[in-house]
Amino acid sequence: MTQPTNIRGEHLRTALSLAASGVPVLPLRAGKMPFGNCHRCADNACGGRPNMKDAGPCACPGPCHAWAAATTDPDVIQSGVWRHAWMRATAVAYHPGGAWLTVVDLDNADAVTWARENLPVTQTVPTTRGEHWIYLGPMRSVNAVRPGVDIKSTMAYARWLGPGTGTMTTLPEVVRALAVREPSPVRPAAQAITVPAEVGEGECRHRTPVYLERGIAMAEQRITEARSAVHATVYQTFLAVLSTHGRCGCLTDSHISRLFTAAQAKGESARHCTDAWTNARTALGM
Repeated sequence: MTQPTNIRGEHLRTALSLAASGVPVLPLRAGKMPFGNCHRCADNACGGRPNMKDAGPCACPGPCHAWAAATTDPDVIQSGVWRHAWMRATAVAYHPGGAWLTVVDLDNADAVTWARENLPVTQTVPTTRGEHWIYLGPMRSVNAVRPGVDIKSTMAYARWLGPGTGTMTTLPEVVRALAVREPSPVRPAAQAITVPAEVGEGECRHRTPVYLERGIAMAEQRITEARSAVHATVYQTFLAVLSTHGRCGCLTDSHISRLFTAAQAKGESARHCTDAWTNARTALGM
C-alpha cells in the first residue's frame, strides 16, 4: 500500500529535526527494514565487509549499508536519491550508537516487567509490543541477551517512535553486563566486573587503557564529524566521556585537551568548552 504524501513528508521533517539535534537518521521501508544497497554497493562491492564493520560511508549517494548510512547531514537527507527513499519509507530510524545512546528493546510485557524490576529508571518510549528504554552512552549491540530483550547501540538501528517520557539515565553497568556472556561451567571463573571508583580512589579496574584510548578517539571523531548542532554534540560527547571514564581518575589533562582541541577546531570557544565540561560534570553529580 502506498503511503499518503503527507505521511511521507512527515517522515522527512522528523528526520531533519533529529539530524539537527545530532541524531544520525535513515529511512526504513516496509517491514521496518532498511533500504537495500544499490548495485554499486551490492555485496559490499564498494569496500564494506559482510560483517558491516567497515561498511559505509562510501561514494554511493544513496542510503546504503543499513545503519552505516545514518547521517546528520541535511544536504544528504534531502538529496535526490534519499528523497526517493523517503517517498517509499514507512518509518524513520536512527543509529543509537552514533548519537551516543543505547536502546534496551523490550519486546513484550514480560520483558518490560523484568526491566522495571532490574534496570535503573530512564527515558521510556512505548512500542507496538513493549518499550524502548534509552540510556546515555554507547555500547556494543547484542540481540537476545535474555528473553524478549535486545540491546541496540553501535552498529545497529532503532525505529524512531517519539521522544518518550522520563529523564535519560547514564548507561549503567547492569546494562553493559547484559552483553557479557556467562562463562562455561568447565572454564575458570571470569574476573568479576567492578563498579568504577570515585575520583581519586585509584586505578580504573573495569576498563583497560586501550578502552580509554578508543573512547577518547571516538569522542574526537564524533566532534570532528559534526555537521550541525555542534554545541549539542560537544556537550553530549563530554557527558558520554565523563559518564564512562570520569569517576575512576583515569582521565588526564592530555585527554581533556584533546577533546577541547577537537571542539575548538569546529569553532567552539575555549569558554564554551569549559562551560560544557562543567555542565556535564554537574549533570552527573561530579
